[in-house]
Amino acid sequence: MITIFWIVVFLLSMFFLVKSADYLVDSAKQIGIYFSLPSFIVGVLIVGIGTSAPELASSIFAALQGVPEMVASNAIGSNIANVLLIVGLSSILARNIKISKGLIDLDIPLLLLATGLFILLSYDGLISRAESAFLLSGLLFYLTYTISSKKQVQDFYVKEAIRIKKEFIILFISLFLLIFSAKYLVLSVVELSKLFDIAVSAITLLAVALGTSLPELFVSVSSIKKGESDMALGNIFGSNAFNLLAVVGIPSFFTNIPVDNLSLSVALPVLILSTLLFAFSGMSKRIHAFEGVFFLIIYVYFVMKIFNIV
Repeated sequence: MITIFWIVVFLLSMFFLVKSADYLVDSAKQIGIYFSLPSFIVGVLIVGIGTSAPELASSIFAALQGVPEMVASNAIGSNIANVLLIVGLSSILARNIKISKGLIDLDIPLLLLATGLFILLSYDGLISRAESAFLLSGLLFYLTYTISSKKQVQDFYVKEAIRIKKEFIILFISLFLLIFSAKYLVLSVVELSKLFDIAVSAITLLAVALGTSLPELFVSVSSIKKGESDMALGNIFGSNAFNLLAVVGIPSFFTNIPVDNLSLSVALPVLILSTLLFAFSGMSKRIHAFEGVFFLIIYVYFVMKIFNIV
């Protein structure tokens, strides 16, 4: 009965975490439009970073609640799911995804730099508070360079008369639910790890990372259906760089973040492999359906490896 209770808490927390992040981004977007913020601020920052809000919220609470091992596992697992699962599924649905020169010239190098910096800092099994400065500096560089390079960002949003009070109310309610659900997500992961006698990082690498990657999945699949491949892949590139630099960098500013043996021995090698495959596929200007199938096979192997099935 206790097990069922905590599974329900986990599922509800995950649901409200993702939904509240969705509403938070939408309300922030509308407020930005209402106050005539530049389209690149609305498109690149609010929407792009907003899809990583679940990872960031759950990681900050994990650090504050004394479960810092969830932080790195969450970021690593989310990045792996974003590439192997989401890009894999998207490329199969689309048969092949065309990649623009802009993504190749800007987003791929930034993702490789962010991943390289994260690997360099985490290889010894600990990201210290002092090392958080490198990640946060990388985040600042990433945001500055992205904004300065996106000279013309297509404005997908039409300015309209909105009830601004309503949007502020939605913003604050969403923020409250985001914080509340993140807290209970972390608590349920800890309790389930005790009940099933498995490592916190194992649950985080798979279930939490997969759940917090749902916004990226929805955005990418929807964009692929509309023929907007740049938005689909740009969302993944941006989210993955933000995960490593901010989702780990911000919590590590408050406390040291350990990278446990499971993450070091299994997840980090898969993160390196998936990032390189994603980058090489991107530089070829197309991601084909057969590559998507290959990505999914690697993801299944990764899941099996986490639970010692293979």
